[in-house]
Amino acid sequence: NQMDLKLSGGFGLQVRACDEGVAYRFYTTNKKLTIIENEMADFVFPDDSKAWLAYSTNDEKPFAMAFQNTYHETLLSETKDKYIFLPATIESGNVKVTILESDLRAYPGMFLKVEGHQLKAAFAKYPKKMAYYKWRGMSYVEETENYIAKSAGPRTYPWRVMAITEKDTEMPVNNLVYALATPNQIGDTSWIKPGKVAWDWWNDWNLKGVDFEAGINTRTYQYYIDFAAKNGIPYIVLDEGWYDSSKGDIMNPIPEVNLQGLIDYGREKGVSIVLWTVFNVLDEHLTEACDKYTKMGIKGWKIDFLDRNDQTAVEMAERIAKTCAQYKLFVDYHGYFAPTGMNRTYPNILNYEGVFGMEEARWAKKDTDMPKYDVTFPFIRMMAGNVDFTPGALRNGTKENWVECYQNPVSMGTRCHQLACYVIQDSPFTMLCDAPTNYEREQECVDIITSIPDTWDETKILQGTIGCYIVSARRNSSDWYVGGQTNWEKREVVLSLDFLSPGETYLATIVTDGINANHNAEDHHVATKTLTSHDKLVIKLASGGGFIMKLIKK
Repeated sequence: NQMDLKLSGGFGLQVRACDEGVAYRFYTTNKKLTIIENEMADFVFPDDSKAWLAYSTNDEKPFAMAFQNTYHETLLSETKDKYIFLPATIESGNVKVTILESDLRAYPGMFLKVEGHQLKAAFAKYPKKMAYYKWRGMSYVEETENYIAKSAGPRTYPWRVMAITEKDTEMPVNNLVYALATPNQIGDTSWIKPGKVAWDWWNDWNLKGVDFEAGINTRTYQYYIDFAAKNGIPYIVLDEGWYDSSKGDIMNPIPEVNLQGLIDYGREKGVSIVLWTVFNVLDEHLTEACDKYTKMGIKGWKIDFLDRNDQTAVEMAERIAKTCAQYKLFVDYHGYFAPTGMNRTYPNILNYEGVFGMEEARWAKKDTDMPKYDVTFPFIRMMAGNVDFTPGALRNGTKENWVECYQNPVSMGTRCHQLACYVIQDSPFTMLCDAPTNYEREQECVDIITSIPDTWDETKILQGTIGCYIVSARRNSSDWYVGGQTNWEKREVVLSLDFLSPGETYLATIVTDGINANHNAEDHHVATKTLTSHDKLVIKLASGGGFIMKLIKK
């Protein structure tokens, strides 16, 4: 249901009530230039409500950061005096209310600040003067105006969304952000091909047992292409280093990388190339770069380090998506705020970061609790949209023996915890983060990862409690895939298969934590059996553990 409240002065307010929550937005009907000094929004909750909040990681410039942090589980009376980025979840009585935004276009994104038992909206000011960091050619806001936004002519403003859930299992499948966004603006989408991607950066180009020096060079990327081709992986990424990022020289690959040769080599083997770049560097060469690299044969961009969500940043992201669509290029947005439905408006946006993802394992400290975060963000952050967590680590550590290692990183939690990411997370463009030579020694796990679909027809959250564990079931055609993860607490899950089609028989492949996974996180066990909707399974999850199950209809 919708109410349209027309106000004086060419303003209006729309309010919608849906099964999944409520939302409102302002709009203007006048043709003049509108300067918005500020937008006020106070979300008022009972005193001492429980909340899950992600704080800005930049105390000096809180609106300038990568939108990556764990959730602080707290009472409103005990929050930190910091800005909070969306989404934010508050428990109020018997429901949880998650504050999000949708249809964010030519306007700054919302932050929150706790005052008493209210969460008050805050916004980055409109940039007045930009400057550049020497490294990467990345731009940043040096000086701002005294207002947050400006626009000419009639328009709508972003939806302020309050997603309301009575059960934690309703949270990951809440669809309000996508549903409220502007529909497809690019027309035909048949050329957009989701898929998995072999990734170089997380494993630090760390090949072993080869007869060449691994690094950012042609021979290394040929090896990545060979690995992808052998395993039916449609893409590889050339991450930072393929051009001289210290100069922002996106138009010229470094001499060590024969880019055209790699594109041609990949084409022969059925593997396409995606290129990394910095947001403003691409934007400053947008038509020129898209034209050149499309003609060479790339399929998309991984675009990084926006690290802000003021109006001009949001405009840049839309401008890039629109232009890339014209060149039939998809994009993967990193260093980016939580999605606001722009992937509905521009479906060539396949994925977003805005998550405390696997890269954090390269520099996290021992007390970082990634397994808890892994079973928290699907309930909160994934309500906003797709998530490029970049899973797939084959070096896995228990709570006791995990070690920080930048050049040869280790994930927190078990091997099965990693495998389950490919089912639990909404991610149509999903990295395999580890080195090809590591995967080649673990072909069984590679086969499991590559057999998991990238898009889904139906999703059910079978069990779960925010911050504790999650069990998700997803259907692709007539087959089902189930993934489960737990925090550092080991647990036993009793799983009913009553979501399967009655009367049908399924061949199940079940991958669970091994009997010694609490000591060696890489230990796992693979079993096959025939199952029906009448069956129940008891699955043991190790500390930081997980499981994955494929149910293929006979």
